[in-house]
Amino acid sequence: MLRLPPLDFRSPSSLREVLDLLDGRGPNGSSDSGASPGNGGGPGGANGIGGVRLVAGGTDLWPNMKRRHQQAGTVVSLMGIDELRGIGEAPQDLEIGSTVTLTALLRSDAVRSRYPGFARAVAAISSPPLRNMGTLGGNLCVDTRCTYYNQTEEWRRSIDYCMKEQGTICWVATNSPRCWAHSASDAAPMLCALGARVRLISSGGEREIPLTDLYRDDGIEYLGMRPGEILTRVIVPADSSREHCRSAFWKLRRRGSIDFSVLSVAVALWMDDRNVVDRAAVYLGAVGSSPVRVSDAEDLLVGKELTEDLIAAVAHRARKDATPMSNTDFVPAWRGKMAEHYTHAALCDAAGLPVRRQAPRHGLTVV
Repeated sequence: MLRLPPLDFRSPSSLREVLDLLDGRGPNGSSDSGASPGNGGGPGGANGIGGVRLVAGGTDLWPNMKRRHQQAGTVVSLMGIDELRGIGEAPQDLEIGSTVTLTALLRSDAVRSRYPGFARAVAAISSPPLRNMGTLGGNLCVDTRCTYYNQTEEWRRSIDYCMKEQGTICWVATNSPRCWAHSASDAAPMLCALGARVRLISSGGEREIPLTDLYRDDGIEYLGMRPGEILTRVIVPADSSREHCRSAFWKLRRRGSIDFSVLSVAVALWMDDRNVVDRAAVYLGAVGSSPVRVSDAEDLLVGKELTEDLIAAVAHRARKDATPMSNTDFVPAWRGKMAEHYTHAALCDAAGLPVRRQAPRHGLTVV
């Protein structure tokens, strides 16, 4: 049985207490226990044996710590903080606390009825028991994954580790100066397509940024959070709701549940009464270290009526933008081909056109 290493566990009841712990001003705190952008399992976090890590549901962090992927002297739980809970509609936008569980999102009428693509993405995450524990903030900040990284300690040591841990080489691309671990979040591509924003807080103040700015295209430093920042809320704009926007989410994995994505496609289309596209966003997940925007999708789609030829052109562009590597399940070339097929299917799905492929199973009926 894998066991957690010795650690100091804290469960504060306010954001102020968390910020003090990150700054080393909490009980028994030390000046070197501040947080860094690296994360695993909660809406914030830190790297280093003597550092502080934040945890929400813990569905990613605890297994990673058991396998010694990540270390921390102190782990601080965010689940007792009222400010991070709740799904509340501001006058128009939908605001979601970072520690709202994935199951709570699926039970929310506001999420299911107003943002069906987002609801489908959440329903595709793992399995019911893990959705009961996992949180939205945790999924947005979930650690990147790789075949050479997500192994036992003994296996990783036998190949001399990789640069995401203690080594100096990326075993996916041995001549590369960077890590190619891929993004593992299912919520992120869909929320990026919908134009979501996130609110971040630190001892230095609060800021709100587009969700797309939260991510870096780097398998190690994959979050663009400043040291000591905590993700507090996710804001989904009203103009991305079902009344204004058509959305769809498709996910490829080996099994119909539990498994992480090896490819996902998130589509958001804003269309007029003539079926002409006013605005569009297409994002791919699990093919890069951050959600990948299909570069020419908006230029190809805007101002045009959706046709089979137009959808095929966007799907072909998606295949070019997808650069899957041998860092996860299935052959990379096949995953690249599936990026084309799944983008085609997701666009048809969002537009209400016939879909040539069988829809992925997500166990969710959106009304």
